[in-house]
Amino acid sequence: MLDMDGTLLDRHFDNFFFEEELPRRYAARQGLPFEEALAKLLALYRSVETDLAWTDLHYWSRLLDMDLVALTKELDHMICFLPDAEDFLAHLREQGKRVHIVTNAHASGIAIKAAKTGVDRHVERIVNAFEVGYLKMRPEYWPICRRLIGFDPARSLYIDDDESCLAAAQAFGIGHLIHRSKSSSQLPPQPSSRYRSIETFHVLMPR
Repeated sequence: MLDMDGTLLDRHFDNFFFEEELPRRYAARQGLPFEEALAKLLALYRSVETDLAWTDLHYWSRLLDMDLVALTKELDHMICFLPDAEDFLAHLREQGKRVHIVTNAHASGIAIKAAKTGVDRHVERIVNAFEVGYLKMRPEYWPICRRLIGFDPARSLYIDDDESCLAAAQAFGIGHLIHRSKSSSQLPPQPSSRYRSIETFHVLMPR
């Protein structure tokens, strides 16, 4: 099981979208300085960061009176794989592994990213948190996810760049956990102190 944003796809897009472009447009719409708009949005993000609203593009569209799905499409030229992700997905396919993407992303965003990258063609299924009813860092997520796709926790590998999601998976009993430290092409690696941390997928593939 692989996370999508920050594990397979470059998180630079999401960071730019939510921390730069959306605050800039919100500032212009509200007549605010950029810094004030950013601070307001960051506080709003934090207020729902363990709830489905956190990644619900339609929730934010209603709240901010801005079309975030249209904005995502406008900026889709920035959506791309991390440099080693396609190689790793091809390696898993060659090994005959069952591969699923498990993501907190909203279906509207997934559809745009899949259309741009073809990431969906590399896996059996993309499970989004809205199908499950909880985000991945919630303990309720994993029993329902298991029912949806079927896996033996002790024999499963799960890779994510978010430690809180890995912690919830660990509590559920998923046996093999790896933290992706290089989630954005534009930022330095941020290794985990709690989990095996990799900068590149190539360390998991034979030379």
